[in-house]
Amino acid sequence: YQRRVHGDINCKGIGMTEKKYTSYYVEEVLPKDHFLFASESVGEGHPDKLCDQISDAVLDACLTLDPNAKVACESTAKGNQFFVLGEITVKGTVNFTEIVKEAVRAAGFIGKEKGLDYKTIEVQQVVEEQQPEIAEAVHMKKKDEDQGAGDQGLMFGYATNEWDKVTLMPLSHYLAGKLCEVLAEHRNAKTLPWLRPDCKSQVTVEYRKEGGKITPLRVHNVLISTQHDPDIDIETLRKEIIEKVIKKVVPAKFLDERTTFLVNPSKSFVIGGPVADAGLTGRKIIVDTYGGWAPHGGGAFSGKDPSKVDRSAAYYCRYVAKSLVHHGLCDRALVQVSYAIGLADPLSIYIESYGTAHGGKSDSDLLAWVKKNFNFRPGEIIKELNLKRPIYHKTASYGHFGRMLPEFTWEYPKEKVTLQPTNHVYLT
Repeated sequence: YQRRVHGDINCKGIGMTEKKYTSYYVEEVLPKDHFLFASESVGEGHPDKLCDQISDAVLDACLTLDPNAKVACESTAKGNQFFVLGEITVKGTVNFTEIVKEAVRAAGFIGKEKGLDYKTIEVQQVVEEQQPEIAEAVHMKKKDEDQGAGDQGLMFGYATNEWDKVTLMPLSHYLAGKLCEVLAEHRNAKTLPWLRPDCKSQVTVEYRKEGGKITPLRVHNVLISTQHDPDIDIETLRKEIIEKVIKKVVPAKFLDERTTFLVNPSKSFVIGGPVADAGLTGRKIIVDTYGGWAPHGGGAFSGKDPSKVDRSAAYYCRYVAKSLVHHGLCDRALVQVSYAIGLADPLSIYIESYGTAHGGKSDSDLLAWVKKNFNFRPGEIIKELNLKRPIYHKTASYGHFGRMLPEFTWEYPKEKVTLQPTNHVYLT
C-alpha cells in the first residue's frame, strides 16, 4: 500500500493522531486485485425519505381499508407544507392530513426543538381515482392469476454471500443502512438526546476480487452527517458518534489503523429535514436497494400497491436472487425481469452469476432452474409473497432489502424448490 493524506478536514482514524482539516482526500495505491466501493444511506428524517414514508403510510391506510386498493401516491414537502398527489382507488375514506401528520411525528419531528413540529404542518392533496383504461388493461374482469403488469418496465434483484449467509447483502450498503438505523435508536431512546431526525451515512469498503467473486477485507472509511441540537459541541458529537454508533455497528474485524472516520465534516447541522431541503418520493432508489452494487430499472417503490411491478417484481427478483445464493448455486446473483402493461407473462428473464456459479453450471442452467421454481406473473408474485398487507411503511426507512423482518417475505429464500419443470411456460 502507498497512502498519503491531503487537506484539512476534522477526521480521526483509529490509532491515528487527530488533525483538523478543511479539505480531505486519501491517495492510496491498492494491490491490483483490490478496489474501493462506497454505499450510502439516509435516515428517516431526510426530506426525501420522509416523503417515502408518507407515501407508504398512505398505501398502508388504503390496504387496511381495502386489500385490493390501487394506489400510486407521490408526496412532496418543503418547510411545513406537505402535498399528497396521485391516483387512488379504495373502498373507504382516507384521512390524508391525519396520515401525513402521524408519519412526520413517527419520523421524529415532534416539535420545534427537533426542527419541525408535526402538529403545525399544512397538508394539501390532489388525488384522483385510477384511470379506467389502466384498470381495464391490468385487472378488471381478470382472475388473480391472470392479472397483468401495472406498467411496462424492468426490475432487478441482487444477492451476495460476500460476508454473511443471512442478509446476503453487500457489506458496504448493509453497514450504511445500519448506521442510520442505530442513530435513530439512540435518538428515540434519548441515549444521545441531542440527535435530530435528519442524517446521512456513507461507508467505503476495500474489496478483493477473484474472478467474479468479491471479498470485503476492511472498512476504508465511514462518513456520518447527522442533524443535532445547537448546544452540543462538535468534538463531543464526533466522539459519541464514533464510540456509540460506528464502533457498535462495524464489526471490529473490518476496522484497522488505516480506517478513517468522518463525522459532520460540515460541523454545524442544526437545520435539517424539509425545512432545509425540499423532499420528494422516489429520489432515494439506490439507498432503497443495493447501494450501487446492482442496476436499477428506474421505478421507485414507495406509494405503489403491489399491482405495480416496479415494486412487486423488484421484491420478487430479490427473492429469486437470494434463493439462488442460499441454495448454493452461486456466490452472487443478479436477476432482471421485464414486462408490458396489461400482460401477465414477463417479456424477459435474465440471470447473471458473475462467473460464480457452482458445480460447473452456466448462467443458462441457473435461468432454467429459476423458470422451473418461480412464477413471475404479477398475480402469482402477489400471492406467493403475500403483498396485499399493510406492511409498507416499514420498508420506507433503512432499505427494502437485507432486513430480516417477518413482514418482508421476499427476504426469506424459497425452501421448497425442485429440479422438475412446472406446468407454466413463459413467453420467453
